[in-house]
Formats: sequence, structure tokens, C-alpha cells
Amino acid sequence: MKKLVMASTMLMLAGCVQVDNYNAVVKAPAPAQLAGYWQSKGPQSVMVSPEAIASLIITKEGDTLDCRQWKRVTAVRGKLMQRDDDYYNVVANSKLAAYSLDIDDGILEYDRLELQRVDRPTPECADAMAKNGLAE
Repeated sequence: MKKLVMASTMLMLAGCVQVDNYNAVVKAPAPAQLAGYWQSKGPQSVMVSPEAIASLIITKEGDTLDCRQWKRVTAVRGKLMQRDDDYYNVVANSKLAAYSLDIDDGILEYDRLELQRVDRPTPECADAMAKNGLAE
């Protein structure tokens, strides 16, 4: 029991919530302040290199694409989940985790990253959007 409480506490502190079944998650439409293109600006300690770029694309319908690029592009589809007044990005990978989305002074805090709103995704992430069936 003690281990379960400790694991739950660690997940809450990490800003993610465990999800048991991705397909059972109900996709929530994105509120206006979340919908759009978000991108890292400048080096961030959680990225592999100062040149790496992290992007999060959130559609109005609640589809997401976590796009990271450095020497190659990795893109993971997801969907928005809402719990009470909080929104999470549930990613479709083996971890089945939901990462909190918090906006403070125009900065989106996501998966230990700080992202700023941009007008359009990078060309590499735009290609990943097309490959993943998300319209730009």
C-alpha cells in the first residue's frame, strides 16, 4: 500500500496521470487558449541538445501531435482529455500517460517543457501532421 501511495504521488509531481486504455479516453475539444501550434524557444534542459525543437500541435477537435526534432523527427499522436477544469495530452505510446497542459502568462508548460504559441509548425512537423492525418 505504501508503494502505491508513493507511486501516485510521484506521478502527480511529474505532471502526468496514468491512463489504462488509450481507446477508452474520451477526446475533449480544445478550448481557444490551447488550440494551435506551440513550440520551444531556445535551449531547454529536458531536451537532448540545445538545437532540439519541441512542438505540440493541438487541433480544435482535440487531436494532438507531440513533434520533437533534432537529428530526426519523432511525432506521437494523442488526444486531449479533460478532468474537471484541467486538460491533459494523452499520448498514444507504450507509457499510456496523460501530461498536464498548463498556461501561465502565454507559456504552455507541457512534459517539463516551456512552449510558446507560434503561427505555424516547422516544415518537419507539418510533414508529420500530414503523415498522421492531421490537417494544417
